[in-house]
Amino acid sequence: MDTVTAVRDRILELCELRGISINKLATLSAVPPSSVKNILYGKSQNPKLLTIKLLCDGLGITLGEFFSAPVFDQLEQEIK
Repeated sequence: MDTVTAVRDRILELCELRGISINKLATLSAVPPSSVKNILYGKSQNPKLLTIKLLCDGLGITLGEFFSAPVFDQLEQEIK
C-alpha cells in the first residue's frame, strides 16, 4: 500500500466512524468537495499537509490522531 492510498483509507474510515458523508466532511472542513474527492479518487497524488490538517479540523481530531493508525505503520518505504 502507498501513502496516498493510506490517506484515502483513513479519511473514509473516519467518515464512516462519524457517520458523515464526504460532502459533509468538505463542509465541516471548509475544503472544496472537489479537493476531497480528488484525494479519494486518486487524482491528487500528493495531497498537501494543510489540506489534511483542515480535514482533521473538520473531523475534530489532531494530525497526530489522523496519522496514529495501523494503516500508516504498515507502509513500505517508497524510495527505492
